[in-house]
Amino acid sequence: MKMAGSAAQGYLRKPDPSHTAILIFGADPMRVATARQSVIAALVGPSGEEEMRLTRLSASDLRKDAALLDDAVKAQGFFPGHRVAFVEDATDTSIKVLTAALADWQAGDAQIVVTAGQLIAKSAMRKLFEGHRNAMAIGIYDDPPNRDDITAALQSAGLAAPGADIMDALMALAQTLEPGDFRQTVEKVGLYKYGDPSPLTMTEIMACAPQSAEVELDDVLDVVTAGQANTLGPVLRNLYAQGVTPVALCIGATRHFKRLHTVASDPGGAGAGIGRLRPPVFGPRRDKIMRQAGNWGRDRLEKALMALTDVDLQLRSADSAPQNALMERTLIRLAMMARR
Repeated sequence: MKMAGSAAQGYLRKPDPSHTAILIFGADPMRVATARQSVIAALVGPSGEEEMRLTRLSASDLRKDAALLDDAVKAQGFFPGHRVAFVEDATDTSIKVLTAALADWQAGDAQIVVTAGQLIAKSAMRKLFEGHRNAMAIGIYDDPPNRDDITAALQSAGLAAPGADIMDALMALAQTLEPGDFRQTVEKVGLYKYGDPSPLTMTEIMACAPQSAEVELDDVLDVVTAGQANTLGPVLRNLYAQGVTPVALCIGATRHFKRLHTVASDPGGAGAGIGRLRPPVFGPRRDKIMRQAGNWGRDRLEKALMALTDVDLQLRSADSAPQNALMERTLIRLAMMARR
C-alpha cells in the first residue's frame, strides 16, 4: 500500500505494529534515516535494541546469506515486546529475499522495516510493497518540515508549543537547514531550555542553530553596508580562507542587496517591505535589514545592484583579471558609497 503527504508523516510518527513490512525510500539519505529512526523508535521503544528486539541487516548481508532475514523475522527473543527486522540500503537485487519474507510472514513475527534510495515508480521493490495488502511504501522527498512536523519535533524535545512568531521563525529555519541539522538544532534547544518554563525566544533558537558560511558572509556584508572599507580586507581574507569563492560572494551580496531594495522600495514603507521577504526574517536580523535599507535608500541600492551585476558578468567571463581583486574592489566601492 502506498502512502504519501500528511498521512505518511503521521504514519512515520505512529506506525501500525500489525503491518507486515514498511518500505521507506528517498534520494536524501539523511531524510530517510530520520524517518526510519522515528518508525523503529515508535515500534520497539527506547530499550528495543538493548533487549535484542531489533535486528539490523544490510543488503550486502542478504546477498551473502539470504536466510538471515527469515531467521530474524521468525526468531523468538528473550524479552517480551514488539520485534523489528531492519534491512538497510536495499535495492532491487534484494527483491527475491524480500518477496519470500513478506509471503512467509505471519502474525507474531518481527515486523520488517526496509530503507532504500530513490526508487522509480516501476521499481520492483516499490511494486512489491505498494501491491502488498499488509505492507506500506512511503517515499521521502525534499519538502521541508511542515508545521505538524515541527510541532512533533518540539514535543519530542520537551518544548512547549511556541508563539506564532517563533513558529514562523522555526518554519523559515527548517527551509534553510538540512533535516538532520534542523532536528539537532531542536534537540539542542530542548537541552538548553531544560527546566526553564519561560517562552522560547529567537535568541535561544539562533544560539543553538548551526553556524555556516552564510554567517561569515553576513559579516562581510555588514562591513560593506556600514561603510567600513578599512576593515574589509581582513574579513575578506578570512572568508576566502574558508573556501568561499568570489562568485559565491557576489551571489550572496546580490541576494542581500536585493532584499534591501525590496524593503526600501515598498510604497507602504520598510515595515510593509520587510513582510514581503521570502523566506521571512525575524528578530535582530529583521531589525538590521530594516535599518540598512533605511540608511541606503532605494536609489543607492539600485546603483549597488548595478555594480554587483557588472562584476558578476566579469567574474563569469573569460576576463583574465584576478577574481579576488575584482570582487574586493567592487565591495570597497560599495562601502565608500555607504558613506555618502
